[in-house]
Amino acid sequence: MKQTRTVSVSFMLIGIVFCICLVAANLLETKVFHLWGPISLTCGFIVFPISYILNDVIAEVWGFRKARLIIWMGFLMNFFIVALGGIACALPPIEPGSDEAFKQVFTFAPQVAVASLLAFIVGSFLNAWVMSKMKMADRNKGHYNYYFSLRAIISTLAGEGADSIIFFPLAFYLFPLLINGEPMVPLEVMLNLMITQVIAKTLYEIIVLPVTIQIVKRVKKVEDTDVYDDNISYNAFAIKEI
Repeated sequence: MKQTRTVSVSFMLIGIVFCICLVAANLLETKVFHLWGPISLTCGFIVFPISYILNDVIAEVWGFRKARLIIWMGFLMNFFIVALGGIACALPPIEPGSDEAFKQVFTFAPQVAVASLLAFIVGSFLNAWVMSKMKMADRNKGHYNYYFSLRAIISTLAGEGADSIIFFPLAFYLFPLLINGEPMVPLEVMLNLMITQVIAKTLYEIIVLPVTIQIVKRVKKVEDTDVYDDNISYNAFAIKEI
């Protein structure tokens, strides 16, 4: 298997979809839908788990270094959209009040934006790190489908768990408490949201695992590469190392 320092067409296409999923998830977060019984989720659930699946694909095929590159690109694209949304909402509408619906979609509360970006960075890097470390430990064990499935599920649990542990307490409890003197939602509601999101997104990963496995196998065949992260730096800021 060859290992190159270049960015291939397959990596570029998967990276583009990764960034689109993140941007779409932020926009879809503005709507909450009823799933079943007492369970409700934001519409970002439709697409956000796909970003973790693609993170798994990139880390599995190209290794942690290229996952690090695409994670930072996703972060920058998210920040770019938040900034553009803020500018667009600040511009005067052609008629007073005619942009209220627009603002409901594109106005990102600063505390939510900060919590979301921070949670994304930590969760995504933890996901890629767990995938990389487990792949190194699973080397030459055989039973590829089993071991890949195991590390995909565990890495998603770690990444999504960290994402939820950071995002929900900051966005719905701590920041509102500091800014407004009271949390946005009661503590028990926030904890329920955290647990529900992690469970639902992990189940999402498990359900689509057969598709993920086939995508990984296909990309490895096309790219003729299967990277193991021997002697690399896991420094999240070493983005020049691709």
